[in-house]
Amino acid sequence: MPSAARRFALDHPRVMDAVLITCVFACVASASFLGTWDVREPIAWWPGLVLGIIATAALLWRRSHPRPVVVVTGICAIAAVSIGYLTTMLLLAPVMMALFWLALLDERRTAHLFGLGVVVLMIPVAVLQAPRYASFIIVTLNPALALLLPVAWGSALRLRRAFTDSLRARAEYAEHTREEEALRRVAEERVRIARELHDVVAHHLTLANAQAITAAHLIRNDPEQAEQLLTGLSSTTATALRELKATVRLLRRPEDSDSPLQPTPKLEQLPAMVAALATTGLDVSVTTEGEIRPLSPAVDLTAFRIIQEALTNVAKHAGTPTAQVTLTYTDDVLKIEISNKRGQPAATAPTAVNSGFGLISMHERALSAGGRFVAGPRPDGGYTALAELPLHF
Repeated sequence: MPSAARRFALDHPRVMDAVLITCVFACVASASFLGTWDVREPIAWWPGLVLGIIATAALLWRRSHPRPVVVVTGICAIAAVSIGYLTTMLLLAPVMMALFWLALLDERRTAHLFGLGVVVLMIPVAVLQAPRYASFIIVTLNPALALLLPVAWGSALRLRRAFTDSLRARAEYAEHTREEEALRRVAEERVRIARELHDVVAHHLTLANAQAITAAHLIRNDPEQAEQLLTGLSSTTATALRELKATVRLLRRPEDSDSPLQPTPKLEQLPAMVAALATTGLDVSVTTEGEIRPLSPAVDLTAFRIIQEALTNVAKHAGTPTAQVTLTYTDDVLKIEISNKRGQPAATAPTAVNSGFGLISMHERALSAGGRFVAGPRPDGGYTALAELPLHF
């Protein structure tokens, strides 16, 4: 059906029903005037016409009550055949239409049962009314095919409609899922960028603040050491600016940047970080156990950031000048332990836990790399942070 005709049919269902009913009634009326097998003994046309009117009128409820409509049209058709009318497709038009709509709207098994039921009841009546010279195949095969064809056609259209609906539902689900996946990825990227910014700003600003305070304290008594601290402060701020620029680049398009940025921080830069912390008065000892193994970029960055954040917390909150970092390499896991013997980071206090993001950041980083992170006070009054990361993720 052309698109214009299809739109007209969808927009004017009552007009299409009137046209359909008129066509079916015209078929039944034509069959009632054809008479019987024997033209020498004609049958009155009005019984067939009355039965045709009843069957055609029943088609008005074919959408809402398809099963009763099949029963009514089937009874009318069988009654017309029993009177002696020819079992032509014109006579069977109402029941054929009812079977088609039943197959289109109801279950396939139900449509098949109703179709076979009408055929089983129709064939014996047609055989009894047919004259001896009539072909047995024409008497039986013609009505059987006429009644079963609309069942097959309606079932095929119903399957096609179900398949089309499933494709449409699958497409809508895929579109909805794609939107949710995009939103989830955006949220994850925002968290990752926020974590990077927190680690960079917290570490370098804490380090710069400690260097500035120490330099201000020593500028009168020990100008040379104060000058060294100020020189280190310049290096610290320059490093912070570079890392901030690299992190902000994540928010921009790759083509917006025309200059390469510094590489991602790794454990190889741990000595430089320890040296920078030493200028603030924090003595950090690093111990490595086991054979050093290569790490994936994600795990390498995660390990560096966890150590950086933990040492920043020690420098900012702990009342101790020392901290220990232990790296233990096993066959498939890197264990990282950061601890201080005396004092307790303010991050363990209830107010700091609720207001800070250091522990949350370290925990999220460990989980994102497929590992785990725990932190808590030591029995001697210090504090320990422990992370276990897979070597490759």
